[in-house]
Amino acid sequence: MRRRPVNSSSVRSVGWQDGTLELEYVGGSVYQYYDVPQPTYAGLLAAESIGNYVNTEIKPYYEFREI
Repeated sequence: MRRRPVNSSSVRSVGWQDGTLELEYVGGSVYQYYDVPQPTYAGLLAAESIGNYVNTEIKPYYEFREI
């Protein structure tokens, strides 16, 4: 999946395709979150704090795995 760099102290890059959100963290780990709607991805990109958005709007609600 193609990811785009973001301005965040915890997330290096993000990508979204067909409901799968992929996050590359600053430490190098990459996680995929499943069944994430496009508006949630858009909210992530528009968030003032990407790390906070991930912690409050993504992690509690979507299944994920490290790849």
